[in-house]
Amino acid sequence: MELLRSNLSRVQIPEPTHRIYKHECCLSFDTPRSEGGLFVDMNSFLAFGKDYVAWNYEKTRNPVYLHIKETPKSVPEDRPLKKPTLLAIGVDGGFDNNEPEYEESYSIVILPDFVSLPFPSVELPEKVRIAVDTVLSAVGAEKREQVAAWTAEEKKVSEHALTLQQIESGVVIPPSGWKCAKCDKTENLWLNLTDGMILCGRKNWDGTGGNNHAVEHYKETSYPLAVKLGTITADLEAADVYSYPEDDSVLDPHLAQHLAHFGIDFSTMQKTEMTTAERELDQNTNFDWNRIQESGKELVPVCGPGFTGLVNLGNSCYLAATMQILFSTHSFISRYFSHQSLKLAFEMAPADPTLDLNMQLTKLGHGLLSGKYSIPVAEKDVATGDVRQEGIPPRMFKSVVAAGHAEFSSMRQQDALDFFLHLLDKVERGNNMRPDLDPSRSFKFGVEEKILCSSGKVSYNKRNDCILSLNIPLQEAINKDELEAFNNQKADKGLEENNMSTDEIVRPRVPLEACLATFSSPEQIRDYYSTALKGKTTAIKTTSLTSFPDYLVLHMRKFVMEAGWVPKKLDVYIDVPDVIDISHMRSKGLQPGEELLPDDVPEEAVESAQPVANQEIVAQLVSMGFSQLHCQKAAINTSNTGVEEAMTWLLSHMDDPDIDTPISHQTSDVDQSSVDTLISFGFAEEVARKALKASGGDIEKATDWIFNNPNASVSDMDVSSSNSAQTPAESELPDGGGRYKLFGIVSHMGTSTHCGHYVAHILKEGRWVIFNDSKVGISTNPPKDMGYLYFFQRLDN
Repeated sequence: MELLRSNLSRVQIPEPTHRIYKHECCLSFDTPRSEGGLFVDMNSFLAFGKDYVAWNYEKTRNPVYLHIKETPKSVPEDRPLKKPTLLAIGVDGGFDNNEPEYEESYSIVILPDFVSLPFPSVELPEKVRIAVDTVLSAVGAEKREQVAAWTAEEKKVSEHALTLQQIESGVVIPPSGWKCAKCDKTENLWLNLTDGMILCGRKNWDGTGGNNHAVEHYKETSYPLAVKLGTITADLEAADVYSYPEDDSVLDPHLAQHLAHFGIDFSTMQKTEMTTAERELDQNTNFDWNRIQESGKELVPVCGPGFTGLVNLGNSCYLAATMQILFSTHSFISRYFSHQSLKLAFEMAPADPTLDLNMQLTKLGHGLLSGKYSIPVAEKDVATGDVRQEGIPPRMFKSVVAAGHAEFSSMRQQDALDFFLHLLDKVERGNNMRPDLDPSRSFKFGVEEKILCSSGKVSYNKRNDCILSLNIPLQEAINKDELEAFNNQKADKGLEENNMSTDEIVRPRVPLEACLATFSSPEQIRDYYSTALKGKTTAIKTTSLTSFPDYLVLHMRKFVMEAGWVPKKLDVYIDVPDVIDISHMRSKGLQPGEELLPDDVPEEAVESAQPVANQEIVAQLVSMGFSQLHCQKAAINTSNTGVEEAMTWLLSHMDDPDIDTPISHQTSDVDQSSVDTLISFGFAEEVARKALKASGGDIEKATDWIFNNPNASVSDMDVSSSNSAQTPAESELPDGGGRYKLFGIVSHMGTSTHCGHYVAHILKEGRWVIFNDSKVGISTNPPKDMGYLYFFQRLDN
């Protein structure tokens, strides 16, 4: 006790602003349930596993720790499973995740000799007792940054339901046989609770659903509430009521009265339609989910180094799939595992290692690759019956890598491609002092765009990238005869694909070679300003690669615009061989006899480059229900590339704080700091000023302007590509032969990259392994033809 009293000055009583860690080690994935328990530093309130607490003492000289140990309680074998009443896991009324209950025990430990004192004890100094009680009663920092359970959002009572005025029109709604009043739709029908009009719902992203007649009726009349016919039963709370002004599903506490106004007796109604939430859940049984997750197959579980699963934190499968593949590459393994110990990363970390990306990447790398946490759970998965791993929860890593990012720091599903690019950018910034150690470089390659003007002169523009984003040319499908026969059969029988078995459906099958050929094929550029002709003309652009990376990532653009400008995910197979050769995609540079375009760009050309939204794109987006201003911003920020790109941008930026700020076309003075930033990127000052002026001072748009107007920077960018000499940036990129071997696939299930589920398949030790969150097993049928992202490793010549 005297030893503790002599160190009381090193004990702090936590303030409300303190971040208290008591559920997970900052350097490993040890928890109070680990063999050695968890040690909480009573000065910094950081937590450490038994193997790591001494490192913290050596670094900080903080000697007093609260030791927390959890041991499982004995549970009767005949404990009955409760029937779930809520779409949730691990909460009252949700699915029973069959986890054992634990007993906690505490003690005060003093380092370096691990002297242990019991807690609670009246003999302990009051300061220690207050400090420990405060720690134990506080919400842990890990929990603050995590949604404790995955559950559907509760519907709120609509403010319009309480004051709804219904029109005395004499309309009586029959119990069945409904049809839209404005078209022939007999499904997805909504009854307006003000005037009794029956109209079809919105058109879905995949082209199904209604024809937007219900929402159009609201825009014409401002009648606020509608209920989905076919969802009305004796359980009125389960009915699908939608409030157009609130733009959400709501509760109508007076629904029985509102239905009776139209002669509807809800007690006799039968359920014939799925609610919106049920339709989302129904995705779990479709073909993609079963095939990609290899459901229904008895997967052989795999354990050991490199076969550790990642716990889903709630819509974090995009992160899990991406990180499993990255930590299967030599560059990430070397940087954050084999050549960097946990102790070294901790010694280099700031006072709070939970905020250090290098530390948390090293922690994640050691967690995945050491095999320490690759331990199978004794019981089978309750939902699937598969043997599962406990896995490790990447909470601290997610917190630090998503810091400051509105989307990745949320609990919403995200695009795995966006996360991959975001992470590489973070990793590159974190290694800016030692670029030789930067593992993101292994994914980078040079891209060269050659523009042939109608004058016969050329321009070369270079940039670096780390993905090849490929369009899928459906016209190159190799099973056109089977597709035609299938479509004819479907039309003759009046069948819908969702009513057909998996074996009956025929999907287009496109070779990967055709996708790569589309990337390299010549492309027309209209209204291209030619410095040789002193005016706009049509030019031809061809794209090639100036270097080949160690790891090549191919992104399949499966979200396209269908006829009628309906956004749709392509239901298509891609024939991907195990080995590809992209040697033919290497740039040849400036050729003998080619003449470069002049580098002078007149001021009026800069003024004409002022960003203006394409009205056709804006009109199509507005017709989908988006506001005019939002649609204009989406078109401008995607350089008027197309409706698909604009819609993708819009969906991912709806929560931006400046989304409703009017568009500014101010082009007077530019900020010197922005000019300096562009200069640091390697652009000349004159070009930087022109680009910023043309882009309203936005650095990102200015960079795009420079790349889209290569003549403006010919003296700085194009000359270096007009001969065989490489720029300094190019010479630092990895390079080699063009033969690559497939080693990783990220597959996506769902109607949008921002919903659904992601799974990774990785070639390890000569066999394909599925990484489905915490489930890791031998893959019996890897979905090579259904990938969203494909990862290839360059083969040595």
